[in-house]
Amino acid sequence: MTSKLSCGPPRVQQIETNLFGPMNVTRAVLPIMRRQRAGHIITLSSSAGIIGQEFCVAYAASKFGVAGWMESLRYDVEPYNIHTTVVKPGFLRTELLVDASTTWPEPTIADYAERTTATVAAWKSMNGQQPGDPAKLARALLTIAGQKTPLLRFVAGADAIEAVKAKAQELLARPYTERCTLLEIRHSGRLLSWCARGLPVPA
Repeated sequence: MTSKLSCGPPRVQQIETNLFGPMNVTRAVLPIMRRQRAGHIITLSSSAGIIGQEFCVAYAASKFGVAGWMESLRYDVEPYNIHTTVVKPGFLRTELLVDASTTWPEPTIADYAERTTATVAAWKSMNGQQPGDPAKLARALLTIAGQKTPLLRFVAGADAIEAVKAKAQELLARPYTERCTLLEIRHSGRLLSWCARGLPVPA
């Protein structure tokens, strides 16, 4: 969580841990998996890698990054019989929200102060009330690891599933709720499209 939209040290640390960390570990094991022509990479994203959330800019950026990286990595490693699974859990009843695990933001920016204070209080009140059971998630991951053809994506938890449904509905509805003008422009054999939302069509 952060009440700032900048990318200072706390924000950079989240991205280094949540995104670059899994990338570095994967880079280390891939040569072995390629040699043995077998492997399975399971990486944790989050429901915050599906939907943006208030005052979670860096965390959401890191988790969206993990999801996009794993979606693309799949194509790089599939020819070598290496599988990938990106896990997107909802809220789990872990120690994430205890003070020792979370750096709560100080309301240092007046424009955000009231909302930051309310958001911190709301998140703290969720501690111990999260709907997801981490032990059950662990057992589910063991099941996925044992599958001959593992899942590409595992959305874990009722709250995460609802988030996926809502995001899918939002994306599918956009062509009908936004004015979208498509122009076919041919240049050097390429087909380009322009989609304008309330903007003048380019000449």
